[in-house]
Amino acid sequence: MSDTLECQKRAENTKPNALRREGLIPAVLYGHNGSESVSLTIHAKTLDTLLRHAKVNKTVIDLNIPDISWNGKTVIQELQVHPWRRTPYHVSFFAVQNPE
Repeated sequence: MSDTLECQKRAENTKPNALRREGLIPAVLYGHNGSESVSLTIHAKTLDTLLRHAKVNKTVIDLNIPDISWNGKTVIQELQVHPWRRTPYHVSFFAVQNPE
């Protein structure tokens, strides 16, 4: 099963805690263009819904980033959770190659 998630490119000079106060979770995408990475934001509610059934390094997620005209298959590489609130704090995605 593949899930679709839409992210936005993170604006430069934005602070992670300010984003979290706005209901956004900082994220990063690796492997989409060689060793280049891109900073992203995801709506917290969207991520919560996805995490109900997505597993780290197991669930393939179709990631769509309209700001840079990129979409592709990814997996959640790392999920950081707030120590006592148990809410997502940061998420890292890794692009996977399509087996063709």
